[in-house]
Amino acid sequence: MLHFNEALSALGVVELPLHGQRFTWTNKQLSPLLERLDWFFTSQSWTNSFPITCVTTLIMETSDHSPCLISINTIIPKGKVFRFENYLMVHEHFLNIVQHGWALPTFQSDPAKAQLSSLKANIANVKLVLSFLGLLEEFRDLSLQEWNFRHILEQRLVSLLKQQKIYWKQRGTIR
Repeated sequence: MLHFNEALSALGVVELPLHGQRFTWTNKQLSPLLERLDWFFTSQSWTNSFPITCVTTLIMETSDHSPCLISINTIIPKGKVFRFENYLMVHEHFLNIVQHGWALPTFQSDPAKAQLSSLKANIANVKLVLSFLGLLEEFRDLSLQEWNFRHILEQRLVSLLKQQKIYWKQRGTIR
């Protein structure tokens, strides 16, 4: 380990902190073995260019290993400014287009969109509960009921993700 730390020091790299769960691997047993297998490092030039780089653990959906997400952000604001272009007022169809737009209903119910929204919400809720169980497992062993509940949630998540995959596969087909 000493040689590894010396190599890191010689390279001038620094560790990126891990946000979320402290451990990235588990043997998924009732009395789990939890380990941090993943470490992330960056150079000083990277840190200067992208100072808001962070690593977050994601939920162990079905694997025994947590995926990790590296977010690279800058502090450059991304404003969306509306600008009305004056030249449009002299366009021959401008008034008709505006009147037509104002006459359209503002709320349109789309059952498919509502179903997708429900699917996304269910996926998010299952992931949230799995995340809580993962954090809880870092502090104590899960009870048999909690362990079984997590297994049921993982199966449910696989089913929901399969539905979402089918939905997007159908939407992505070229007509």
